[in-house]
Amino acid sequence: MSDLAPMREQVYTDPRPKEHFDRFHERARTREPDWAYELTRLLTSLYAYVFLRVRSISTGNVPGKGAVILAPNHFSFMDHFLMGCYIRRKVRFMAKSQLFKPPMQFIYSHGGVFPVRRGARDDETFITAETILARGGAVTMYCEGGRSRTGKMSTDAKRGIGRLALETGAPVVPIAIHGSSRIRNWKRLQFPKVTVQYGQPLRFERTENPSRELQQEVANQILVEIKLLYDGLEEHGRKGVLKRLREQAGSARRARGGAAVA
Repeated sequence: MSDLAPMREQVYTDPRPKEHFDRFHERARTREPDWAYELTRLLTSLYAYVFLRVRSISTGNVPGKGAVILAPNHFSFMDHFLMGCYIRRKVRFMAKSQLFKPPMQFIYSHGGVFPVRRGARDDETFITAETILARGGAVTMYCEGGRSRTGKMSTDAKRGIGRLALETGAPVVPIAIHGSSRIRNWKRLQFPKVTVQYGQPLRFERTENPSRELQQEVANQILVEIKLLYDGLEEHGRKGVLKRLREQAGSARRARGGAAVA
């Protein structure tokens, strides 16, 4: 028997036509998130801090301004909010189109979320994401696509994040969210301890019309970096990772000091 609470069956296709979502993309491209973002952030952050004991590592790796793609692993519906708890920037999210139904579509659209039609070639999603990045915004995209249903990270990256990184030239920050696979166990009154670690930004040369092979190669590189962060948290825990980072920083300072003397 799995120690994870069961998830609902996923619905991959949305029967509604592309045109149904045009107004949501238009709003995301032309307007910034409003009070709905701040209210949602406040409520979800309180839940995360109190019940999930969320803590962050190396938030300084996220640029304070300018275009950036944030690339976390994906276990839980809370991952969007967990990743943004310790970032002062307003982060724009992609969400499956099935979520854009009353009454929640009001919160999503006013909070800066935009839809992606899974199972379809949805160029509108990329146009929206690239428009936001061109204005110096922050966009979240998952390498793995949908949520993992096993509690394990996927070994396969979706090439969409490679396409977005190459077409925009925006830096990509790999992010490991550890512990969120057990968030749905709240039904059993079990609350995990969650850690969010932000990696060093990855940069790829801007490329017009990148090939599918190059998109996949970049996506694979990003997923490898996320897995390295995640595996570190899995092996050493929050305190162990922090200790290792402090030791590395100390070694770097000593090396710089030695070089200056020389």
